[in-house]
Amino acid sequence: MTDSCDILISGGGIAGLTAAAVLGAAGFDVICVDPTPPVTDRDADGSDLRTTAFLQPAHGLLQHCGLWDRLEPHAAPLQIMRIVDAGGDIPEPRVVRDFNAADISDQPFGWNLPNWLLRREMVARLHELPNVDFRPGTGTVSLFTRTAEARVGLSDGTRIRTKLVIAADGRNSPMREAAGIKVHTTRYGQKALAFAVTHPIAHENVSTEIHRSGGPFTLVPLPDWQGQPSSAIVWMERGPRAVELLNLPEAEFEAAMTERSCGLFGPLKLASRRTIWPIISQSAERLSAQRVALMAEAAHVVPPIGAQGLNMSLGDLRSLLDLAQARPEDLGDAQMLEAYHKARHTEIELRVKGIDLLNRASMVEARPLRDARAAGLNALYSMPVVRKTLMQMGLGVR
Repeated sequence: MTDSCDILISGGGIAGLTAAAVLGAAGFDVICVDPTPPVTDRDADGSDLRTTAFLQPAHGLLQHCGLWDRLEPHAAPLQIMRIVDAGGDIPEPRVVRDFNAADISDQPFGWNLPNWLLRREMVARLHELPNVDFRPGTGTVSLFTRTAEARVGLSDGTRIRTKLVIAADGRNSPMREAAGIKVHTTRYGQKALAFAVTHPIAHENVSTEIHRSGGPFTLVPLPDWQGQPSSAIVWMERGPRAVELLNLPEAEFEAAMTERSCGLFGPLKLASRRTIWPIISQSAERLSAQRVALMAEAAHVVPPIGAQGLNMSLGDLRSLLDLAQARPEDLGDAQMLEAYHKARHTEIELRVKGIDLLNRASMVEARPLRDARAAGLNALYSMPVVRKTLMQMGLGVR
């Protein structure tokens, strides 16, 4: 059987589902496929307990495609980004600096939501769009392109004729591989634990990133859970230590994470199971090939620092949307895809390198290097112009 559409999206993660909603709302006929049906229940096996912070520039995009009304009731605003250096002899704060969104805007930096919930609400929105066909449980297995169109084979035997293939199918993207695009990968020997906690001291919409060694320990605000203040935690550590923590009995793990949090929120209690994820940096040599555009983790992967990952992906999507709407009759042609590569590649490379440096700084073990990190944070914060510029850059403001 052969179907046709304007745009085929390979990948039904957060980025792929957002792309389907945005491009569908813009009037394009979209088919979105993913080999793994999305898990949309918090406590189900396989649910993604990580969270995603949508920074300010995402708001308009989500509102325009009808997603924001669904997401807003579940979102925790991020008003302050707090950086804590606890790199002394004992795990306690020695430098604490707040970056307040009020210094540059009348809105929060962004809004945080659990990934499992995002999938639930996004899938529901796709069902409301008559020109979007979401096919969970079906993946892409082959790609053939020519000047006028692409033909994609799916795992259920269907073939799709389309003007544009968007590869949003992850760091091991099958469509990127089929298009022959190479990637550069950096491995840090790190893993990240992701889970939710409750704590007696309210987070007050402050996202807190605590640096000691091994990687940052980040608490991101969530709505209250069972009447208690709640946060999502991403705890980055060197691989063997992360696995050791994953396997600790619950009481020992809670004691370890409370110590690593410097006790800033009181005793932390697990409010979910623990999950573990590998940490890498990766960037594609090109963002396009004939009839194919790479976006999200198919194009770039960064450590989870500063909420940059998905917001880089939404930058990709915004660029694709603008180019598609500018010349809809030539959707997916060589001119559009070359313009997409030029619009995004340099910025992506700079952000990947910048986050790589931040991650390496967060990993340092030697005391003199940790002291230098603390001094650097102090120096940056003490210059108001630099501080505001850093905040604007973090939001993607040019």
